[in-house]
Amino acid sequence: MPWMLSCTPFIIVSYFFLWYLPPFTAGRVVWYLAFYCLFQALTTFFLVPYCALTMFLSTDEKDRDSATAYRITVEVLGTLIGAALQGQIVASAHASDHCSQNSTVSFLNSSNLQQNSSSFLSLAHGRNVYMIAAGVIGGIYLVSTVILFLGVKEKDDPYALSSDKTVPFFKGLRLTMKYGPYMKFTASFLLISTAVQLEQGNFVLFCTHTAGLRSHFQNLVMTILVSAVLSMPFWQWFLQRFGKKEAACGICWMIPFVIMLVTIPNLIVAYTVAFVSGLSIAASLLLPWAMLPDVVDHFRLQNPHLTGHETIFYSSYVFFTKMSAGIGLGISASSLEFVGYESGTCRQSDSVVAMLKVFVGGVPAGLIFLGLFILIFYPINKRSQKETKLALEMLRQSHPSTENLNENEENTSV
Repeated sequence: MPWMLSCTPFIIVSYFFLWYLPPFTAGRVVWYLAFYCLFQALTTFFLVPYCALTMFLSTDEKDRDSATAYRITVEVLGTLIGAALQGQIVASAHASDHCSQNSTVSFLNSSNLQQNSSSFLSLAHGRNVYMIAAGVIGGIYLVSTVILFLGVKEKDDPYALSSDKTVPFFKGLRLTMKYGPYMKFTASFLLISTAVQLEQGNFVLFCTHTAGLRSHFQNLVMTILVSAVLSMPFWQWFLQRFGKKEAACGICWMIPFVIMLVTIPNLIVAYTVAFVSGLSIAASLLLPWAMLPDVVDHFRLQNPHLTGHETIFYSSYVFFTKMSAGIGLGISASSLEFVGYESGTCRQSDSVVAMLKVFVGGVPAGLIFLGLFILIFYPINKRSQKETKLALEMLRQSHPSTENLNENEENTSV
C-alpha cells in the first residue's frame, strides 16, 4: 500500500507532462516518448500491487469475485467520466470540424493520447485548456489513491502457514511459467486482449474513413463505455450462476455484429455494434481478473509451503496485457503505414479502407475464436474450485497459519 501511494505523485506529474507543450520543437518526439514510457512504467508499478490486493481481501471466492466486479465496474466508469471531463474541457480549443480532424483515442486506456489536427482558436488558449484537463484528471487520480490508502487495510496472507517461505522472484517466475493452468489462461486472454485492442484502436479510424460516421464516433465510444458499465452486474451474476469458463462465451457476442458493420456500415448498425461490443468488452475485462485468483489458489494447493507468489502471477499477467496492447498498436500502425495511410487527409485509399475492415472485423474474430479454443483446455471449473477451497481450508485447520500465530502472540503479550 505505501508503494502505491508513493508512486501516485510521479504518475500525476508524468501524465501532466504528456499534455504539456514544451517550448522547443527539435526534441518533442523524445520528450513525449520519454514521459509516455515513464507513465506506463509507473502505472504498472501501481497496478500490480493494486490488483494483487484482491487476494488478501478475503479467502472466499464469491467475496473476491464481487470485489473484482466492483473494481472493474468503477474502472470503466472512471474511464467514462475521465473521457467526458477531458473532452468537454478541451472542446473549446478546437474551432472547426474539418474532415482532417483525427482522434485515435484508445478509450479503455487511461493513458490515451488525443491527436487532433483541427485549428486552434489560439496556441495559448489551447495550452491552457489541455493543462487544466491534465490537472483535473491528475487530481482525480490523487483523490482515488488517498481513498484507497485510507479505506483498505492491508492484511497478512490468510493462507500462509507458519512454516512457509517466501519464494524468490526468479524461482517463482520459473514455477509460474511451467504451471499448465496459468499458461493456458494467459495464452487465451493474451489473444482475446489483442483482439479487443485491435478493435478499439481502429474503431475510430474505421468510423471516419470507412463507415462515413466521423461525426458520430464520440457518441459511439460513449455507447460502448456505458454498455460496458451497465452490463457488469449481469456478467457477475452469470459467472457465479453458470461458471467463469461458460461466461467467456459472451466475449464472442460482438463478432457477428462487427462483421455486419463491416459489410453494412450504417448508423443503426453502428450503434447496435457499439452496444453489443460494450457487453463483450465488459466480459473480456472482468473474466481474466475473476479467474486469476482461482489459478493462484490452485497453484497454492500444489505448492502449500510457498508464499509471496501472488504478485508474481499478477505482475506476469499485467506484463502480458501490456504486451498485447503493444502488439495490437504495432500491428495496426505498421500495416496501415504499409498500405499507404496518410494522417490528416479527408479520403484514404481503397487499400487502407480494406485494411481497416480487416482490423475491425476479420482479425479480432479470428483471435477471439483461437483464444476461446485454448480456454476449452483450461482445467479449473466450478467443481475444481470447490475442491480447492475445501482442501485449502483443511490445510489451514491442520497447520497453524502465520495470521493466527501472530494473533496468539499478541494475546499472550497482553
